[in-house]
Amino acid sequence: MDSLLSVFFICLGLGAFVGFMAGLLGIGGGLIVVPALIYILASVGIAATNLPHIAIATSLAAIILTSISSARAHHKRGNVPWPLFRTMMPGILLGALMSGFIAEQIPAATLQSVFAVFVILMAVQMAYPVQAQSHRQLPAQGVLFVVAVIVAIIAGLMGIGGGVLLVPFLTFFGLEMRKAVGFSAATGLLISLSGSLGYIIAGFNTPDLPDGTLGYIYLPALFGLIMTSILMAPVGVKAASTWPTSVLKKIFAVLLLCVGFKLILS
Repeated sequence: MDSLLSVFFICLGLGAFVGFMAGLLGIGGGLIVVPALIYILASVGIAATNLPHIAIATSLAAIILTSISSARAHHKRGNVPWPLFRTMMPGILLGALMSGFIAEQIPAATLQSVFAVFVILMAVQMAYPVQAQSHRQLPAQGVLFVVAVIVAIIAGLMGIGGGVLLVPFLTFFGLEMRKAVGFSAATGLLISLSGSLGYIIAGFNTPDLPDGTLGYIYLPALFGLIMTSILMAPVGVKAASTWPTSVLKKIFAVLLLCVGFKLILS
């Protein structure tokens, strides 16, 4: 019980930081939450066997409420291209649901290393973002379905909403940035819901999971994260209007590089 409460209170602080940074820099919380949870949960004695799986699944579940709020806000502003959403929705749902079952087959050390490499790549993307190419056209529906499946699998395996993958892809093919962000907010809800379900089912009969889990999702950490991240995200959005976000993104990219290399070496 002591470890459950400890994780809950630590994650209250983590959620506040994640929510603020998400609002300030427009980043996905999973890039912060997953490595943080790996260290937090290890410190309270959770076995390393399932540690990355629990951290990723919990991060994915924490995205659900924030995605609902973000998707509603973008919908009100007309930023969600619903025809494109309907085209890619089946692939997103399928890929996200598959991610939990795929993660179950990957050893913990390998999954942690894959996540570390992903963090390093996202740090580079944050420091040197892909520029839009307005003359390009979006691919055919079949290609978009395959892309949706692949993006959702990667997002589900990494415990993120998918925006860091979808926004560069869509803006590269000429979609307006505001619509690409709105689209990623809407699909983030699909990925988090379907992916969380996959991790719940995949982890339901997994041995040696700690008390307080639902499948692979660690509930004390989840509740702590969502309670404060939702409150602090608007504060971060307000700060973004006065703080030097372009400079802060580069500083944060360096931090992510350090986190990625630390995960690889640990």
